[in-house]
Amino acid sequence: MQTVARPVIVGGFRTPFVRAGTAFAHLDVLDLAKAATGEALARTELDPAIIDEVVYGNVSRPVAYHNLAREIVIALDLPRGIPAYSVGMACASACVAITTAADHIAVGTAEVALAGGAESLSNVPITYSPELARAFVGASQAKTLPQKVTSFAQVRPADLAPVAPGIRETSTGLTMGESAERMAALNGISRAEQDRWALRSHQLAAKGWDDGRLAREVSPVYVEGRAVTMDGHIRRDSTIEKLASLPPVFDRAHGTISAANASPLTDGAATVVLMSEERAKALGYEPIAAIRSYAYAAVDPADQLLIAPAYAIPLALKRARLSLDQIDVIEMHEAFAAQVLSTFKVLEQNGAGHVDEERVNVMGGSIALGHPFGATGARLVTTLANELRRRGARYGLASACAAGGNGAAIVLENLAA
Repeated sequence: MQTVARPVIVGGFRTPFVRAGTAFAHLDVLDLAKAATGEALARTELDPAIIDEVVYGNVSRPVAYHNLAREIVIALDLPRGIPAYSVGMACASACVAITTAADHIAVGTAEVALAGGAESLSNVPITYSPELARAFVGASQAKTLPQKVTSFAQVRPADLAPVAPGIRETSTGLTMGESAERMAALNGISRAEQDRWALRSHQLAAKGWDDGRLAREVSPVYVEGRAVTMDGHIRRDSTIEKLASLPPVFDRAHGTISAANASPLTDGAATVVLMSEERAKALGYEPIAAIRSYAYAAVDPADQLLIAPAYAIPLALKRARLSLDQIDVIEMHEAFAAQVLSTFKVLEQNGAGHVDEERVNVMGGSIALGHPFGATGARLVTTLANELRRRGARYGLASACAAGGNGAAIVLENLAA
């Protein structure tokens, strides 16, 4: 009977996360992915010749790169024989990349893998309207100049406007922020509670940088000869009064969600190095943490769009044969403070248990650190693994909500605890 290998994490590194349109505005998603992956290879001293696969998450797919993962292999001059493929589950894309690689390691189809994600929200793909796109196709196929001109005969001035990537749920027509407002109302999450959580995120993120914990997993990125070394969104001077003064964004009359208690649009990338436990030991690596279990769940987007982690978490814990009170550290993606606090409430209502806030996002979360869609899952897992090891704690949980009503949860185990 085939035995199952235990997938372990031997390293994880990321770029600084910076607000879109700022320090990384002239870098594309491949530049960021190369930076994070190159650092992961260098810092773990991994021989590229033993990499079995690369799996990478990305949401706002650039037109130039049909398969970002494969572009990373080629751009870093890794062995061309390494298969690589891109995956997507909105904000949980890097979670999918990591668990996919872990599955392959578990069943023996891979022993060494790179997994992660990247996002450049400074450079999202802008497309044409369908009418203008069809006209361009027709013109490209036309053989004479009059035929080319005729291809544009039906194009109207309104058709010339560029089309930005969709920010609304297809099924509901609501933006993620509008859906988060609905969650806040349904779960009784006040503006004051949301601002408290947002302030906490900034304060803990600043502390994580000041004591060096975050610096150890972030690699500098050089832009025109200048090193970008730190996350760019942390607000050290935030106060409850300042946060409360900002107007609601999505429901200006009665809303509770502001720019202060939501995650910002962000550029960045993160890469995790995974191996089978046996291969890691044979190569002299000490695993930081093992992937003990994971789960994905989904809900109706018309109900509570971002609540699926409240259902993925109990399933992941069941598969790990653990209870919530056995989890020492939790890394939970903060799309919105309302989403995090709603998840706590629903977990308790559903009998999964009470969440001890002191164990959650102990170095801040996406509200302060930023949220490059495709990369956040790898940040969560990297930070969680490192913090488990630093504390000598045994079990950790990472979770992320995602558009479409999806949610992810990954349970890590510190084998040295």
